Amino acid sequence: MAINQIKRYNEMLEILHFTQGQRTASLRAIFDRDIADNPLFLFRTKLIRPIKKEGVEEVESLFSHLTHMTEEEKDKRGKVIKTRSLFDYDRSKRLHWIWYHIREIKKTDIDIFSYVDRVRGKSVIRTYIYDIAEQYIVILEPHRTQLDYYLISAYYLTEKLGGPKQIENKRNKKLPVVY
Repeated sequence: MAINQIKRYNEMLEILHFTQGQRTASLRAIFDRDIADNPLFLFRTKLIRPIKKEGVEEVESLFSHLTHMTEEEKDKRGKVIKTRSLFDYDRSKRLHWIWYHIREIKKTDIDIFSYVDRVRGKSVIRTYIYDIAEQYIVILEPHRTQLDYYLISAYYLTEKLGGPKQIENKRNKKLPVVY
């Protein structure tokens, strides 16, 4: 598991051969080092924090979001409920890329832009760090005070979910400044 501690961008974490417990421990060590326990987890001098979610510890919710994918299930009455219980190998093996992109180390094939998204019927400004060459995205949302950010998500773009095309559409309609 310690091998993953020395992995760098754009290497992939080695997690497929682990048991679920070993995998979680390895990913959690990366997450704690780069995000949860990192006092320098800043984007352009602004603190990045996990988004608040009622009834769930914020850091646990963020860890789950960064390592699992959303799937829809139906309850007894047929109502669709979104859950985040399915492990996402593509997200997880790139978990250590988040810190690399937040620090803006990469200078080519990268686009950092803000865009007005529609989220639950509201217009919300989000900042995207888009690694064009690796088809990877980190999404931040400026806090309403503009003093810090929420880390919304980070994932590998897949054709199946409309990723690259959707991001290109957002890039074409990006705001003139990065929030």
